[in-house]
Amino acid sequence: MSLDVFPLNIESPFTLEGLAVRLEPIRSEHVESFWGAAKDDLDNIFQWIPYRMKSKEDFQFVVDKALAEQERGESIVFATVERSSGLVIGSTRFMNIDRLNRRVEIGSTWITPAWHRTAVNTEAKYLMLRHAFEVWRCMRVELKTDALNQRSRSAILRIGAKEEGILRKHLITWTGRVRDTVYFSILDTEWTEVRARLEARLP
Repeated sequence: MSLDVFPLNIESPFTLEGLAVRLEPIRSEHVESFWGAAKDDLDNIFQWIPYRMKSKEDFQFVVDKALAEQERGESIVFATVERSSGLVIGSTRFMNIDRLNRRVEIGSTWITPAWHRTAVNTEAKYLMLRHAFEVWRCMRVELKTDALNQRSRSAILRIGAKEEGILRKHLITWTGRVRDTVYFSILDTEWTEVRARLEARLP
């Protein structure tokens, strides 16, 4: 296998499925599901998202942009579905895909508050990391978050990622606040240990 490309066509959407969660390819009709899931708690859910998420039109814009990125092979975007109920409860994606350097980022993740601190996010991260390291043979998976978002920082560390540093004045958010961004990573040499840690936390 050549090491300069992933061993499959990553521009093609696919589904990742576990016991608690299904990550299904994003579609235009997910706008309605996302809006329905999030509309009553927008400030809480999207407090740390750097772009505006205040209206159904904002959701439409984000989904359209995500589909365009996916078409260009820059991202693979999922709707997060709670399996037992079939409810769409959030979204996540592979982004900043770098085929040449066998690197990908997991990000743009949000989940409705009712599903915080459940197996849903842990299993979603597990499924994505397993796919990145065991199917795509990535050398590195990146994660990042707002430096002020302590809950997210703690959650990423609990997965087993290593904090690498802070990019100062990294982004201007939609409110005008200048954001510092914390970078984390997991390497292929660390995956066996991280996988065991995650599997121990799954139901």
